[in-house]
Amino acid sequence: MDFDDTPEEADFRAGVRKTLEEHAGELLHAGAGEDVVDARTHEAEMRRTQRVLHEAGLIGITWPREYGGQGGTLVQQAIVQQELARAGVPPLVNHIGLGMCGPTVIAHGSDEQRSRYLPRLLRADDVWCQLFSEPASGSDLAALRTTAVRDGDDWVVNGQKVWTTLAHVADFGILLTRTDPEKPKHAGLTMFVVDVHAPGVTVRPLRQMVGSAGFNEVFFDDVRIPDAERLGEPGEGWRVALTTLMNERVAIGGAGSDLGLPVETLAAHARERLPRLDPERQVLARQAVGRAVVAALATRYTGYRRFTVLSQGGLPGPEASAGKLAGTAAAKLVADAGVRLLGDDAVYAATADGDDTWQRTQGYVPGLAIAGGTDQVLRNILGERVLGLPPEPRLDKDPGGRR
Repeated sequence: MDFDDTPEEADFRAGVRKTLEEHAGELLHAGAGEDVVDARTHEAEMRRTQRVLHEAGLIGITWPREYGGQGGTLVQQAIVQQELARAGVPPLVNHIGLGMCGPTVIAHGSDEQRSRYLPRLLRADDVWCQLFSEPASGSDLAALRTTAVRDGDDWVVNGQKVWTTLAHVADFGILLTRTDPEKPKHAGLTMFVVDVHAPGVTVRPLRQMVGSAGFNEVFFDDVRIPDAERLGEPGEGWRVALTTLMNERVAIGGAGSDLGLPVETLAAHARERLPRLDPERQVLARQAVGRAVVAALATRYTGYRRFTVLSQGGLPGPEASAGKLAGTAAAKLVADAGVRLLGDDAVYAATADGDDTWQRTQGYVPGLAIAGGTDQVLRNILGERVLGLPPEPRLDKDPGGRR
């Protein structure tokens, strides 16, 4: 595979770069607003940034034109992501909606749902979240207990979700529930679109070790959801959820996108910091940087190879699990090398008036080993579906431990 841009891709990249330069004054840039007291002001700026990018044709690159997208390729999407990172634009406020919720609505929603939700999602008029994990069902998602009981034209939902990214700013979410407790666990699930501001929905932020609160726990107490907000048929929730999960793994790292800070940022950091270290620390830091660069570039270029299959109409499969698994490992190496390069200055950087970019990255990257399926679950998927290894015993499927 040729990793250089084709002439057409080079022209597209130049156009993206020019567009970002023209709109630079309207866009929020990384680091800006992180110390703003008024979180709602920062949120509004994030929404405005996505709206500006959408109007400039840089949002929804691979989405069909009939749903407000650009009808482009995954390679073009990757180019846009690279140029956004190069321009210092932070992750989009609606990245969950764009990468996971929107594709699920496109695949399983009604025409009315697509018309009503997708244009507003692309503009960040509405921010979306994904309501899957529960206190007793994380890796074993199909063991979830949140119930939805039919009551006329509505469903009444009760239960709890946890580790929900962006729920504290979200307007809508896709919600996986149990609608038939009599059926085997994968067969009794149904997916809905839920209004996060609906009566009976309570969102409580969960503070992380890096000091922020991007995750949340969400409670549902007799929340009424119209049947018209169902995605797929009753009992088809697992099939719908697989669409979300496969797109999530591609969005997180299954298509060559960098997790955490780009490796180019590490390289620039190394050029600045290495001369300041004593000889012994220089050797260790160079080794750490070398490992990180090799891992990050290998993950990126292997992901680009998957573009070919997806661009030809293929669906995200276990290869996305491999990309996400490798991407998480590479991101950890990049973050750890970045902190090591700080040397003694790492102490100052962690103080209130220091630049703690690398420490914050090192703090949140381990959480990526859980998002979109834990490392252990992804290894099982690869072992069974790619390598053809015997499955692990599953007592929840067969008391004898057999499938």
